[in-house]
Amino acid sequence: MHGNSPRRGPDRLRRISSFARGRRGLTVIAAGCALALLGGSAAVASTIAFGQQQVGATYDSGEQIASNQTIRPLGDRLMTPFGKIMGSTVSPDGRFLVATSADRSVDLQVFDLQTYKPVAAAGTLASASFATAASKAGFSGMAYQKISDGTVGQEAPVFSPDGKFLFAPVATGVVRYPFNADGSLGTGTKIALPTVNGQKALTAGMTFSPDGSVLYAAVNGQNAVAAIDPVAGTVANTFAVGIAPRQLAFVGTKLYVSNEGGRTAAAGEATMGSYGTQVPADTNLGTSTTGTVSVIDTANPAAAAASIAVQLHPTAMHLDGTTLYVANTNSDSVSVIDTRSGNVVQTILTQPWASSQVGYEPTSITMQRDHLLVSLGRANAVAVYKVDQKNPQEPASYLGLLPTDYFPETLAAVNGSIIVSNTRGIDARGPELTYNKGQGTTPATGHGTHSTTASLTRFALPADDQLQKYTDTVFAQNGWTGGSVKQAEGAQGQGQPAVAVPKRVGDPSAITHVFLIVKENRSYDQLYGDMKQGNGDPSLTQFGQKVSPNQHALATQFGLYDNTYDIGTNSAEGHNWLMQGDNPAYTETSAGEYARSYDTEEDVLGHQRSGFLWTSVQTAGQSAKNFGEFEYGEGKPAGATWQKYYCSAKDVMGGGDPSQLFDPSIKLNASSAIPSLDAITERTAAPFDLAVPDIYRYATWKQSFEKSGPSNFNMIWLSSDHTGGTADPEAQVADNDLAVGKIVDEISHSQYWKNSAIFIAEDDTQDGADHVDGHRAPVQVISPYAVHGKTVSTFYSQISMVRTIQQILGAQPLNQKVAAATPMFDAFTDKPDFTPYTAVANQVPLTEGVVTEPACGYDTLGATGDKAAAVNAEAAKAAAVPASQQAHAAQWQKWAEKQRFTGTDTQNAVPDFDNPALMNRWTWYQTHHWTEAYPGDAEIFGPDDVPGVPAGSTSGDGDLG
Repeated sequence: MHGNSPRRGPDRLRRISSFARGRRGLTVIAAGCALALLGGSAAVASTIAFGQQQVGATYDSGEQIASNQTIRPLGDRLMTPFGKIMGSTVSPDGRFLVATSADRSVDLQVFDLQTYKPVAAAGTLASASFATAASKAGFSGMAYQKISDGTVGQEAPVFSPDGKFLFAPVATGVVRYPFNADGSLGTGTKIALPTVNGQKALTAGMTFSPDGSVLYAAVNGQNAVAAIDPVAGTVANTFAVGIAPRQLAFVGTKLYVSNEGGRTAAAGEATMGSYGTQVPADTNLGTSTTGTVSVIDTANPAAAAASIAVQLHPTAMHLDGTTLYVANTNSDSVSVIDTRSGNVVQTILTQPWASSQVGYEPTSITMQRDHLLVSLGRANAVAVYKVDQKNPQEPASYLGLLPTDYFPETLAAVNGSIIVSNTRGIDARGPELTYNKGQGTTPATGHGTHSTTASLTRFALPADDQLQKYTDTVFAQNGWTGGSVKQAEGAQGQGQPAVAVPKRVGDPSAITHVFLIVKENRSYDQLYGDMKQGNGDPSLTQFGQKVSPNQHALATQFGLYDNTYDIGTNSAEGHNWLMQGDNPAYTETSAGEYARSYDTEEDVLGHQRSGFLWTSVQTAGQSAKNFGEFEYGEGKPAGATWQKYYCSAKDVMGGGDPSQLFDPSIKLNASSAIPSLDAITERTAAPFDLAVPDIYRYATWKQSFEKSGPSNFNMIWLSSDHTGGTADPEAQVADNDLAVGKIVDEISHSQYWKNSAIFIAEDDTQDGADHVDGHRAPVQVISPYAVHGKTVSTFYSQISMVRTIQQILGAQPLNQKVAAATPMFDAFTDKPDFTPYTAVANQVPLTEGVVTEPACGYDTLGATGDKAAAVNAEAAKAAAVPASQQAHAAQWQKWAEKQRFTGTDTQNAVPDFDNPALMNRWTWYQTHHWTEAYPGDAEIFGPDDVPGVPAGSTSGDGDLG
């Protein structure tokens, strides 16, 4: 499947119901006819979709969130600050809703639907810490159980038929909790599922047999379903199914299983990997190509499971009599299966906006009477259809949309109401967080991306004639307007004058070379809060003018952006938003366990069906080149150290022989699991690895740039500002800053400058505080066509940046999020200023905090003679650990060696592998030279002794986010 085309299966009986939206109702299109996706109610394309609205503030259309949307849900909202809800289930009596959750060390949350309040929870968070958090949130008295296993499966827990027990999915099995009448949980008992061929169970959806005697569990990591005795906790049988099973549903003795990865690959078929399984795939677009529903005959367990072909990424299922509805999350559709015939008899397209057919992400299905409700996760909406419950072949009638909170994950019809579990609630507006970064700075407390929330919303289903007004609300909240994607007229807009950012896709741009530099984890205030021309809080600035002189100078010369946002919580999400213009639902709903994959560059199921930023550029006839971004195959030689890379880069930057950069002892051989990315990858460019300084990345990039010139689209990953490597945090950010300055210097003094634009973005902002919102980011736009010397306060996000790059290079928007985004018109002018940029020397030694002195010596900031010797002596002194803390420092060094900050000859570096609570202490001890306890701690702790840290977090398994 290519581009935006919906995937069509072979079933002759299937009909396709279009989302053709208009004030008079629905246009139904049978199979074999052209698909017509008509627009919504009349709308005029806005020039700036959200003006200067700020995240966290409330406007006419609702509360602004970072994902280019506003939210004001229908009905009653119950917000919870205990982390993102990953999946939820309702007790058999309809009184309680139990949800799995993640990101705040609270793994189960119980809500009383009668009082509409949270009443109980379980997690790895210390009991006292939870009690404090609950009290601050206004939920004092919640029952809480401390548990040791903090993993969370991709799907919801399930109740026993009598409601007396709750079964929760975890990475290595199922936990059975007694469920008390007041909603509290008894002590859990683990039902372990063994690891097979190195693959954990990764338990997903579960259901009981009709007689309640057997618990069936989707063993997602092993492409199987296990039949479990729920009392004895033993596995009676195991059934092979398709790839990555998600949910289960019984019809008589037939058990239906949605397989997100589809069928097993045939011999010789093109594939890509996902958690140890080769998945049938389009290796250019990097997406899986099949989706299936397995059918197990539990009355004949020896028989192989049958298979029904559906569309991409089947996840949620809902059974209505003999009709099974299946959400194809990556195809933006719902397959309707008549279980009597075993055929797909209808496919409902969940694509409400005419300008894009990709990226709505149906995640859950429920029904009320003859109304089918489908949650559209990435649209913050529920789509409503009328169906014929007696005849599943009769095309469904689309009625409209209802607004929800951020990313509706699960729907339930309960006692006449619809309950929506919203994964992100009101986004990162929970309790403020404290960050301890940078030499000589005080702890900074403010909004952070891990201040994650979730919510329940509850409403009565409106009358059909009321749905249009709610549909209009959803369109407004998503910025869906009729003129968002204007196409060039004629052959690539011939005869049109070239401008910086064309108004129509395909019209000529004065910019023909685009550079995207991706950095790591810093927030706006943390970097730019000291810039008086912007909306900053200097008290939160930890890497200001002294540490990042180039980025301050670039913001002054080329424009400061003080209202631009990253969207993701962490690196796994952030790189997706930049490379796909979305964080697909597979990754969004994997956030509870991250055992299947974290950064989904290596996982085919983490990729949307329309491809990536670089493939869209190539489809538009442009060239692309990659220097490390979105790849993890390093090919790093054994024994290659930060010190060796630093000395090589330092010598070359001082005029030495460039060939030393590629000496076999340090030369990288980078690669990507995605063939289309691998084909444009510069082998010697380093992906993420904190043992490779960014000045080395700059030096190797420069050789390619001067020898071969740039492509139309060029991606560069500079990761030192992630911090956690050989040098201390301040030095790493300074290294990153110098590399940024040097790259811009090189481009701006080249022949390519006159038609270049450089976009600089963090992948996410998770490791810094901000007074506006934790997602606010230090973005830069650098070009002769940039609006020099101004502060731009227009609302933009990473999605806006992706849209701008595509607009400049004539590429089609990747999905509905990108199609709805307004290009960054306010960042550009059509009157160029060709003044180049000259890099500023670093003001912080790049070797600060380095314990083992490089062979070329410590960074003396250009000093020579006696002054250089004094600088070296001071650096050695600063790196030394007091005798009283050497034992602790040695323990932390062993911990750091397990955290995947750097790659080896057997495994690659991984961003965010570390536990945040441990990482914060380690960097604090480093930056304070092992002389001060972490704020709030009574003493300096070893990694195994940090209060409140879950068991196993020091083992090297990581916390990932």
